This record gives sequence, structure tokens and C-alpha cells, in this order.
Amino acid sequence: MKIFKYIFFINVILIFYGSHFSIYAQNQAKEYKVTGTVIDSETKEPVPFVQVAVFSPRAESPIAYTDTNFDGAFSLDVPSGTYNLRLYLIGYQQFERENLNIDRNLNLDKIEFVNEGENLEEVTVQSSKILMRTNVEGITINPGQNLSNIGGTLLDILRNTPSVRVGDDGGISLRGSTGTNVLINGRNSSLTQNLDQIPASAIEQIRIINNPNARYDAEAEGGIIDIILKKGDDLGTNGGVEFTYGTRGRMNTGARFNHRTVNYNVYAGYNLRRWRDVGTRRIEREIFGDGERLNQETGNRNENTGHTFNYGADYYFGKNTISYEGVFSTSLDKQINTLYSRLATIDSDELVLEYVRRNNENETDDGLENSLIYERSFDDKERSFKFIVSNSYTNQFKTQNIEIFRNASSPNPENLNGQERAFTDEKRYNTIIQTDYIHPFPNKLKLEIGAKSNLRNFDNDYDYSRFEEGFQDFVNDPNISNRFDYKDRIHAGYFVLSKSSDKIDITAGLRGEYTTVDTYLYNTEERNTQEYFNLFPSLQTLYKFNEAQQIKFTYSRRIDRPTAWRLNPFPDITDSLNVRRGNPFLQPEMIHSLELGHIMELKKASLTTNFFYRQVSGLLDFITVIEDGISYSQPENLNTGESYGVELIGLVEIAPWWNVSGSLTGFNISVDGSNLGEEFVNSGFAWNTKINSDFKLPLDISLQFVFNYDSPEIEAQGRDLSQYFLDANIQKSFFDNKGSLALSIRDIFDTRRFAGNSLTNTFSQSFYSKRETRIALISARYNF
Repeated sequence: MKIFKYIFFINVILIFYGSHFSIYAQNQAKEYKVTGTVIDSETKEPVPFVQVAVFSPRAESPIAYTDTNFDGAFSLDVPSGTYNLRLYLIGYQQFERENLNIDRNLNLDKIEFVNEGENLEEVTVQSSKILMRTNVEGITINPGQNLSNIGGTLLDILRNTPSVRVGDDGGISLRGSTGTNVLINGRNSSLTQNLDQIPASAIEQIRIINNPNARYDAEAEGGIIDIILKKGDDLGTNGGVEFTYGTRGRMNTGARFNHRTVNYNVYAGYNLRRWRDVGTRRIEREIFGDGERLNQETGNRNENTGHTFNYGADYYFGKNTISYEGVFSTSLDKQINTLYSRLATIDSDELVLEYVRRNNENETDDGLENSLIYERSFDDKERSFKFIVSNSYTNQFKTQNIEIFRNASSPNPENLNGQERAFTDEKRYNTIIQTDYIHPFPNKLKLEIGAKSNLRNFDNDYDYSRFEEGFQDFVNDPNISNRFDYKDRIHAGYFVLSKSSDKIDITAGLRGEYTTVDTYLYNTEERNTQEYFNLFPSLQTLYKFNEAQQIKFTYSRRIDRPTAWRLNPFPDITDSLNVRRGNPFLQPEMIHSLELGHIMELKKASLTTNFFYRQVSGLLDFITVIEDGISYSQPENLNTGESYGVELIGLVEIAPWWNVSGSLTGFNISVDGSNLGEEFVNSGFAWNTKINSDFKLPLDISLQFVFNYDSPEIEAQGRDLSQYFLDANIQKSFFDNKGSLALSIRDIFDTRRFAGNSLTNTFSQSFYSKRETRIALISARYNF
């Protein structure tokens, strides 16, 4: 919580010369106790964690400050004199009582704190546990309120987030679209390439922005996922420790700390994660022209050990804030994948080919991000200026040692007759330079302007070799080895104009982005360059019927640029019969996105309804073709894609001890790839639901059930089948909720798996993938 957003020291020289003597006199004055209790103006319930501060008239630094306890009570020791009392808490209107004369111990009794009015910026879902908040652009998730996230990662949080689907490979889709722009603390970062390395315990909030305005990058069809890391914003010294241990020796442990005063804040956090997993994957493919059937089964076992540090500091002086934010992560992933392949004729099941391929793979991932942020506030709290410089770097180094057992059904040493080796050295750099300025005008008119440069570089060096008996050594294969260099530069400027009134809020904006792309293949000396400029208008409106109901409409034009690995044409041959390769000739998608929504807020319930529509030109999708019995999967630009549907997000307090929250999303997808062939035209309806049921039991015990269901969903050449699972969690709190002990059982009935099928004029294919998803975790936490 940014509780003291409006509290800053004035200029150091002015403080010293203008206030020195009065402060000195106050320090010599007799002190009295000021006490009171803060309650919600509507529910009359105590409000904990409210920041309470006492100021001298016209001063910007407090004489004394504290925060309310769990019962909403506070106590301050204040020198005699006349002061202003102020209360701060996000989600509530700032409270101020002026000219408070303190010449004795003073009990202010009950102070009523008023919830912020609902407006275009945010509509808050009120509940005893606020799992999420809705606004005109999307939703905000508070991971700490969901017990199912204990001991998990960012991907675990997203699996329980409305409208989000997480694939078998960790890919994310929003409302059926795989094009998402993932940010860290509102900024692009190369660290987002490995989302399963970001621990849930390090995340403060996740913001899902389905239809962002011109202030944000136009990148991504589905919208933006913004990951806000914990930094600690409460005054004083705060922190916490957590330890999680689970089946198969899984472990997740971490600690965080921050110390904040009115003029600076320092914080740091550390997380260690060790995750072990096993799984299996099966593929069956029939090639019609050859009359052959391929059956493959892969068993895999892996262990990942990762360390994550996040750290930073804020310095407040006058109306200025300078902040530094840093993240460092490192991990080691060890995998053994054993692939069993059998190729036989369809009619007689006569064996054509049989082999085993075992891949022993080690991967190290190191990442570093540094950001420097300057913020300037003004007397008018609606006016602000921000400047950001950020740089992130990741290095992935992977070794693959592959053993091949041809004409064999088992990987016995005597059957070994082939070896391959590969090294991948991949570096990513991302530099951000950004400035934003907001200026208010009379009559609730506001102008936002800004500029941003996003500089990205992707360098992938892949070395592949085979063991040659004649040389008794590994020999490099230049037809597969390659080095691919990708650079893009996106320079943008925008303006957003908004007007607010008692009944209607309107925000209109325009963003311009100039993009250059340069790719280079070192071994073939092939270069591909692109250069284009696009305008991206946006519109957001909110009409307020009354305090309980609003209706919204949003529109934005967006772009989805092909990523570096999609452009790299050289193949991934981990499985020699199923090869994945990129396409250097891809063009960006262009998207029109519209949304019509209704927000209803009742005393103990909330319901948000969104109708959405997306039209995509040049849709990017993976296409599979068969060449000489080998399956090649690569991305292509299709003609168009279209999706439309409805999303319901609700929260209801059935009883003081029982809350239910959840979402239901249904949508229809149409894919037109007739530019590649009539077999690449497909359409279908899909839906998903996520339900959280929370129970507050006696003895400070909490019980939660989380249910997820994703229906079958179409692709250009087929569809993914449905998946569903149920998690259960129970937690016991101790020490006035400062400590807790929790047990989490994920996928109780062991039903979660990924499956799908494809059908074309030349082949049919089905796949099934199952990891160890039924696991148990015990977690202990303590906050101070």
C-alpha cells in the first residue's frame, strides 16, 4: 500500500531555516497521549492498518505517526500545541481534522473513515477478504488472500485468475488469446521469459488489463498482465518469513523485510524454490498417404532449484521521490526425457521403425533487472510527473546430451548406437526509457502525455553436433547449428484526455508507435528488416446510474508483434520426428478490441458483466505440416481471427463465515486460414469457470476450495480438450493473525491433464500430457 502518497518533506534548506526553532520548541514541550479508534463509516467495523499522522499547520512532515491495530485503535505521544490530524489508507478517502488543540490527554473516540467513491479509476469489491477488485479496464488480484497460491509461483496464481488459461508449456491465454504483454512493476522486462521462476510469495498484486488505453503499450492481442512485486510501504519495520514443504521433497522458502520512515524506505526479499516433477506425454499420428501410424511416449523427470532476490529503496524529499528497484534471479533445471517411438503400418501393424531417444538436459537461467524512477508531485494531487530508466538482462545456457537407441525398444547400454549434443547460449536485453506527465484542468478535465522507448535485443547461439565413429568425437553440423540475432526498437508517444462528472466519465487517447526490426542469421548471412509506424486510438466511458451500478464501454486498437523465437527459422530437434521451427517472414497482427460491461456493487455482493469482441488481421497461429514422415510445426500469418463472448466475475458474502467468488467466461472463436488452405478454417465455442469458496471457521481456522474448468478450445487445425481440477486448503492462524500454518492439497482427484487432436487432409494426430499434479504442501508463515 502506498499509504503516504501525499506526505513529503519540503526542501531541506527551507526546513532547516524556516522550521528549526518551532520544532525545537515543540520537542521541549510536554507530551500528551492522543488515542482513538477508526471505524468504517458504512459497516461500523474497525479498520486496521490505517496510517495516523499529526502535522503542524502548513507543515508537510509529521510530528508523530503510527498505524491502527487489528481493533482499529491507535495511540500517539504528541507535544502540546495545535495540530492537524490525518488518516490514510488505500480504498478510503483521506481524513483530516484541523486545528486540534492538544493541552491534555485526548481521546478522540470513534473516527468514521469513508470508502472512496466509485469512479473511472477503480470500483472496489467489498468483502471480508478482498480477493480481487474490478475497474474499467480489468481486475486486480490480491494473491495473498487465496490459500491455493501458498508455496506456488506466478503461474499458480494465474491458474486461479478469471479469464486466464495456463497451457502445458506455461503459455498464457486471456479470453482465448495467447497474445499477452507481461510486465513487472508496470515495465517490460526480460525476466518475464520464465514466469514459473517468480514465486507467489514475492507478488503483491496482479493486474489484468483486458482493454488498456493509450497510456499503455499497444502490444498484445489479449491485453496486459502487470505483476507488482512486494516492496513494503507501511511505516516502521515490517517483514515476514515463509517455509513450504511438500510431496517429492518440494520446497519453497523465503523472507522479506522493509523499513520505512517519512523520508525513506528500504526493502529486500529472498526466495528459494526447489521443485521436483515427473510426467508423461503420448502422441499418436496417422499419415494417410504413407499408410503409417506413429506412436510415441515420453517419460520425463526434472528438478528445478531457483533463487530470487528483490530489493530497492525510496527517498522522499520535498515533493520529489527517487526510487531504485532491483531483481536478481538464478536457477538450475535438470531434466531427463526418455522418448519411445514406434512407427508401423496402419493395416497390418508391421514395424517400420523403432527407437528410443534419451535427452539429459541441464539449463541455467540468470536474470538481473535495475530500475531508477523519479516522481514529482504537486499541490494539486491530480498533477504528477514520472521518469523511468530500466534495464533487464537474462542469460540462459542449456546443454543437451542425447543418446539414441535405434532398432530397440529399451534404452539398454548394449543398444546405444548414436549420440548427439547441443549447446544453447541465449541472451536477452531490454532497456526502457519512459516519461509520463498528468496535468489537471478546471471542471474535472485531465490531460496525460508521455513518451517511451523500448529497446530489445535477443541473441541465440545454438551449437549442434553428432558423434562420428570415424573421428571418435563429436562433429558440428552446420546445417542445424546457428546463431540468430534479433533487435527491435519501439519508440512511442501518447496523449490521453479525460473528463469526469457526477454521471459520466470519458477517457479518449491516441498512441503512435514507430517500430524497427532487424534479424540476422550468422551462418547464412541472411538479414531481415522491417520498419513501420502505427496509430492506436482508445476510448473508455463509464456511466454511473447510482452508487451501486455503472455501465462501461471500451475500445482500443492493438498490435501483436512476432516474438524473436517465432522468427528464428532454425529447428528444435529434441524430437527428430516432431520438429519445431520459426518463420522469419511473419508480420504483426493488428487487432480491434471492444468491450461493453456492467458493474453492480451491493453491500455484500458484487457482479461484473463484460461482453467483448476482438477482430484480428494477420492472425498468428502454429501450423503443422508433414514432410518425409516428419512433423514440422511453425507459426504462420492467417487471414483473420475473430472472437466474441461474455465474462461474469462475482463475489458474494453468503454468511459472515462464508464467501464465494468466481468467474464464468464463454466465447466463440473463428479462425480463417484459407490463405494457406481450406483445411485451416475452423470455429467453435469454449468456456471456462473458476470458483473459490472460503469458510471462516472457529479457532481462527480458514478453509478454501478452488475449482477450475476449461472446456475444449479450437485451434487452426484441431482443438485442445477440456481440463478440470479441484484444490483444497486449510489454514490455522496464530498470534493475532501474524502467524499461520496451512495444508494445501492440489488437484485432489488427479484429473488435471492436457490433451488435444488435429485433423488435416494429410494426417490426424492426438496428444495426451500428464504431470504429477496431485501434490500436498505444508506451509508456515510469520509476519512482523
